Amino acid sequence: MVPTSFRQGALAELGGSALRWLAGWWRIVHLGALIVALALSPSSYGRTNRSALLRQIYVSAAPNLLWFTVLSALLSLVLIRIVLVTALSYGLSQYALEMVVRVLVLELIPLTAALFVALRCTIPYGAEIAGMRSRGEFDSLKIQGTDPLHHEVLPRALAGVFAVLMLASVSCVLTLVLAYLSAYGFTRWGFEGYTHTVGQIFSPAVAVIFMLKVALMSLAVSLIPVVSVLYDPRTRSRSSVEMRGLIRMFMAILLIEAASLIGNYY
Repeated sequence: MVPTSFRQGALAELGGSALRWLAGWWRIVHLGALIVALALSPSSYGRTNRSALLRQIYVSAAPNLLWFTVLSALLSLVLIRIVLVTALSYGLSQYALEMVVRVLVLELIPLTAALFVALRCTIPYGAEIAGMRSRGEFDSLKIQGTDPLHHEVLPRALAGVFAVLMLASVSCVLTLVLAYLSAYGFTRWGFEGYTHTVGQIFSPAVAVIFMLKVALMSLAVSLIPVVSVLYDPRTRSRSSVEMRGLIRMFMAILLIEAASLIGNYY
């Protein structure tokens, strides 16, 4: 039989871990809300911060647009062809385009865009901020009268949000065009039926869920890696902090994706 003191100790340790986990998420939400409030403040876009913001947006979005567009176009063409051929072989060609739009545009492309920006931009941004913080650059900025959140954190967070929104928007439009060309070719006779099919899929409820999903994913991949390194103690190892932020980010993306699936199909 397990001693009572052992069970009480295990329960106390489990409760302490749960409280620390909730406290960590609360700090992330608090700092994330602070950054969002700064993003909505007109004073954040003054002359001193405008150049840094534009530079970060360009670095995050412009170099990745071509590569991600080409990658998503190739992947979309392969999947569209597989779906069309499979549906035709089973006599279900009338459902092929609907499946393509639902799988690619509603689900895969926003998720891929968010993960692509996270790996290429926001996770390295978190590492940059952690390095600046450990070297004391944040303290130097405060001594000079400059807010590090305004000058260093906010431009990187907004750049990540903009990159996700831009990559997802461009790739979704491109996939819709490729789906039409793959099904009907360079003709106009299928345009009315195709737009009717897409319109049926993007009902008002689905459109709202889709926009919320993309917006929340962009916030998750932009804020969590950056915010995680801001509140964690400086004594904790850098790799441990980055790993914690990565796990939190994937958990948030998973919850957002699950919520969107429930909203769209249940």
